[in-house]
Amino acid sequence: MAVTKMEHIGIKVDNLERSLQFYQEVIGLNLQDILGEPGDEVRLAFLSFPGQASVEVELIERVFKELPQEGRVSHVAFTADDIEAEHRRIAGLGIPALTGISLLANGSRFFFFEGPDGEKLEFFESTRGR
Repeated sequence: MAVTKMEHIGIKVDNLERSLQFYQEVIGLNLQDILGEPGDEVRLAFLSFPGQASVEVELIERVFKELPQEGRVSHVAFTADDIEAEHRRIAGLGIPALTGISLLANGSRFFFFEGPDGEKLEFFESTRGR
């Protein structure tokens, strides 16, 4: 098969600079590239984790609000090594829609919160591969 990996996850945002700050400071991603200038019809920013550029998050800012709606991403999940510590950190930042920590039947744990444009984000601590 020719498909070898997930390339990136695209998230529509209203303000690229605000979202860049959030994804860098809260999630810990590094900026790889920005395409477009302020005022362009579409601006894109690509981010990835330090030392792991194989999958990127693409932030998509569209200036013209009358453009048709595109498909929606249910949520984006990020691996967390210490779910309790990350939950305390996110709670301390006052980020909206923070859920409690939930447990799956296999022992994996997770919680959800919102990004700056209401996108649903998840931190996930997996028991797979341990």
